[in-house]
Amino acid sequence: MSRTPVNTDLAPAAIGPYSQAIRAGNTVYLSGQIPLDPATGEIVSSDVEAQIAQVFDNLEAVARAAGGSLQAAVKINVFLTDLAHFPLINQIMEQRLKQPYPARAAIEVSALPKGVAVEADAILVID
Repeated sequence: MSRTPVNTDLAPAAIGPYSQAIRAGNTVYLSGQIPLDPATGEIVSSDVEAQIAQVFDNLEAVARAAGGSLQAAVKINVFLTDLAHFPLINQIMEQRLKQPYPARAAIEVSALPKGVAVEADAILVID
């Protein structure tokens, strides 16, 4: 099976030796997104809710570049530096996704790139 990289200017460029996503057949593996503004490369805000919203904006942009949408997610992994922000993840996911919701993991970590509060990745299946 071939692996095809997915890239878009509507999400932050990769800051290392990885692709924004890889498509293998009808499955797309989205790399972790942090709350960077794709136009400036800067963190959008110190506000955690704004950071979470930007992470999901970035995931959606990559999903669209792959020919789908975040609604095609079958698994989302969320990394938070403080699990107290977990209710905000639920709130934003409920606003942006429809049932059936994807499987999900939420993991508290000690630190994330650039000192942000949240990062998320996803796996999509696009029919």
